[in-house]
Amino acid sequence: MNALDATSTRPYLIRALYEWCTDNGFTPYIAVLVDETVQVPREYVKDGEIVLNVSFDATSALKLGNDFIEFKARFAGTAREILVPIGRVIAIYARENGQGMAFPSPVAAAASEAAPAPAGAPLPAEVAEDPAAPKVLQLAPVDSAEEGSEPEPPKPGGGAPRPALKRVK
Repeated sequence: MNALDATSTRPYLIRALYEWCTDNGFTPYIAVLVDETVQVPREYVKDGEIVLNVSFDATSALKLGNDFIEFKARFAGTAREILVPIGRVIAIYARENGQGMAFPSPVAAAASEAAPAPAGAPLPAEVAEDPAAPKVLQLAPVDSAEEGSEPEPPKPGGGAPRPALKRVK
């Protein structure tokens, strides 16, 4: 088997981070890019994304498979069946400290496979201006200084700011 035939690492990483969260007493959350293949309560979708609590206490019959994440959960007291294709998961992280992993957006992956652009090439106008265009997530301190400036050295005693997810267009 060569690298092109290998299965995706995404479901394995999701399961590993889920286990890490639960082993350490954290609450695992997944961020999902919603489209017609995702079965979630649409009234809770914001900007084409939804964040789901997948902890043992919040779900029933949770299955973290290689192709789908399936479970039942209550939304406003009503039980709902949730079905998320693994490829639509864009992040898994611990609610308490934000530690986790972000994955490439399926839209970005499809665009890069279709026509890889040369390094430094500008984005096409329809991609650059489209609000639904793929976005890159970058971990950055919450109170980071302006871009291009030199970052402050860490303060003695571990007073460094906590990292947070930051969207970079």
